[in-house]
Amino acid sequence: MELLNALVAFTNFVGVPAIAYGSQLAIGALGVTLVYSVLRFSNFAHGDTMAFGTMVTILVTWLFQGAGISFGPLPTALLALPFGIAVTMGLVLFTDRTVYRFYREQKAKPVVFVMVSLGVMFMMNGLVRFIIGPGDQRFADGERFIISARDFKKMTGLDEGLAIKTSQGITVVTAIIVVALLFWFLNKTRTGKSMRAYSDNEDLALLSGINPERVVMYTWLIVATLATIAGVLYGLDKSFKPFTYFQLLLPIFASAIVGGLGSPIGAIAGGFIIAFSEVTITYAWKKVATYVLPETMAPDGLVQLLSTDYKFAVSFAILIIVLLFKPTGIFKGKSV
Repeated sequence: MELLNALVAFTNFVGVPAIAYGSQLAIGALGVTLVYSVLRFSNFAHGDTMAFGTMVTILVTWLFQGAGISFGPLPTALLALPFGIAVTMGLVLFTDRTVYRFYREQKAKPVVFVMVSLGVMFMMNGLVRFIIGPGDQRFADGERFIISARDFKKMTGLDEGLAIKTSQGITVVTAIIVVALLFWFLNKTRTGKSMRAYSDNEDLALLSGINPERVVMYTWLIVATLATIAGVLYGLDKSFKPFTYFQLLLPIFASAIVGGLGSPIGAIAGGFIIAFSEVTITYAWKKVATYVLPETMAPDGLVQLLSTDYKFAVSFAILIIVLLFKPTGIFKGKSV
């Protein structure tokens, strides 16, 4: 019975949160990987693109809530999500036409694109803070839990409860659908195959009659979609704060690089590796240890390797280790 309680505690505080967080990082890392594969630069504005898409979704959600429109037990933000995606698509296309296109035509080096994306990042960050403010914004509504700890205890008779939030369930289901659709698009559609060909060999793709501007446009549209979905899912699961999305850039890039920058499968694997590492290292293991160990050996302290304040340091440490010992990542940086 004690082992079951320990397993439930582990699932409740480590397993479920890490799977949800890993799904959010995986979707975010897919956007970074696509830009790197097709446009050949590291987009440091990705975190703030997520923040912008989430901000638009929040504003539309508040509009719907004010008008009495809801999605029943599900968050109203899911109804507002397509509007957030559409506006973000417009923003990234505008940014590409007014900023990145010039440097693309100049055949600028990747490092120049990185510096330009930093400028875009600060502009987006300032825009989001100006419109919605720098503070926490909560926009989740509907049923909070799929199953609550109290109901789980009642059903099983265990001392430890398992709670699964609606936002966590939605995150995992959405991640599966998004990944399946993205892989279908890249492997089965003509545009997706054009993107893969352009990613593998730009010169050969141009000789084959592939329109590079069309490939770039579709890449940005997909990236805007992925960024907005990842941002909204993260906001629903936790809360929305512009600076948090700026900080998310580190674990998202760590996920992409650990898996293999340029590899979609690597981005997904990297997302879960980073998420489980962050959650496991910053979790206080006292409760699990108390169930598993004899009473005389029960720990007095929290049994916590790192405070949650330092969770992004875990991503940074893993990123440094990977760059030192296996810079191509787990999947050797395969292209799209």
